[in-house]
Amino acid sequence: MSTALVHDGTAVLGRHLRRVLHAPAMTVMTQTMPIVFLLFFGYVFGSALALPGAEYRSQLVPGLLVATAAGGLMTGMFQSAQDAHRGVMDRFRTMPVSRAAVPLGQALADLVASAVGTVPLVLVGLAMGWRIEGTAAEALAALGLLLLFRFATTWVGILLGLASKSEEAAGQLGSATFMLPLLSNAYIPTDNLPGWLRTVAEWNPISAVTTAVRALFGNAPTPADGAWPVTHPAAGALLWSLGLIAVFAPLAVRRYARG
Repeated sequence: MSTALVHDGTAVLGRHLRRVLHAPAMTVMTQTMPIVFLLFFGYVFGSALALPGAEYRSQLVPGLLVATAAGGLMTGMFQSAQDAHRGVMDRFRTMPVSRAAVPLGQALADLVASAVGTVPLVLVGLAMGWRIEGTAAEALAALGLLLLFRFATTWVGILLGLASKSEEAAGQLGSATFMLPLLSNAYIPTDNLPGWLRTVAEWNPISAVTTAVRALFGNAPTPADGAWPVTHPAAGALLWSLGLIAVFAPLAVRRYARG
């Protein structure tokens, strides 16, 4: 990594962190909604959705943590579209700034904000009775997977935001990403889904990360049957996350450089 990239990326990181502090509405919304879902599903639907032999909240909290990590898709899309269509990106291009530093700084700032925002959700989950049954090392590994997945989805969002026709279009598309956790095992098990829908859900990256996080937290064993990403969740989560970064990070940098 070049010195220029580190210096410029740090400057852009600081700019985005100040942006979050001065206009926290998006961050508050994306971090508050999972807590609302946790309280709603945990208490209102908790008894009806209880899983045989397991507490539903033990399944729900890791799923919501992963769904929140997938929210990087929406925030990355909205912020990059906002900068692109308000001329901020054009101004950066006229400055002697590393082309990779601008999207990288945004992705890192989102990662920092996400790490801080994860704390309230974890605390609410613990207050509701959820417990981490695994070792400290496994819990740290689970948190590492969550942050890696957040970083990966943010790059996808940055590319889509840069390619959007307008801020409104990016906002509408970002809102549609709300459906992605519903097509996974984040909220419900996939065992009883129709065959084709179960296949779609189990190959959803969110399912692999959710299964890995549940296993590392000690909340659920790894399924014995199903698609490869959920029967080998740690490997599946890593491959999905690293694959998304490898594909979308270069594409996002190239899109930014092209204008």
